[in-house]
Amino acid sequence: MFACHTVLGYSTSLLTKKMAHTIRDQTKLLNRVRRIKGQVVAIERALESEAECTDTLQLIAACRGAINSLMAEVLEGHVRFHVMDPAWRANSSHTRASEQVIDVIRAYLK
Repeated sequence: MFACHTVLGYSTSLLTKKMAHTIRDQTKLLNRVRRIKGQVVAIERALESEAECTDTLQLIAACRGAINSLMAEVLEGHVRFHVMDPAWRANSSHTRASEQVIDVIRAYLK
């Protein structure tokens, strides 16, 4: 069995612990993945049909942006539900630091 250690040092099982935030947003996340899958198929078709390089690069860039947005959303959920302690006050330094991490991740993935 695999174990994962959070930033705060807590151990969680990767095989038995479900991510409540991904289950709650499952439909939305799966719709994003399906759109990404469509974009990858479009890239494949463009390469097979020997489309213009600029068109193919534009498809790749759009796909990369979609994947980065998906990554940012799942990471934000992870930080909010597995790193941030609900006992922290809304204006605590820990909460502000976690929000800053989320902002940096989102900016990096744009």
